[in-house]
Amino acid sequence: MVKLPLIGVLLASALKLTPAEKAGRRARRREFLKNLRLAVQKEKAERSERHAAQARQPREGRPRTRRPSRR
Repeated sequence: MVKLPLIGVLLASALKLTPAEKAGRRARRREFLKNLRLAVQKEKAERSERHAAQARQPREGRPRTRRPSRR
């Protein structure tokens, strides 16, 4: 069993959160994670739009054809 220093135990017991503080932190965490998810979704949508806009130009000369296997 790990023995904690007495000051650590006393500090941990003094910093025990009340139910209201726990609820407040949980609400802030949910809001933060929601905003993070929305930011990631927005970034992914912008990235897909940028990539969709990049149309490749056809090659000059003969069109590329399917090559036979080398066997």
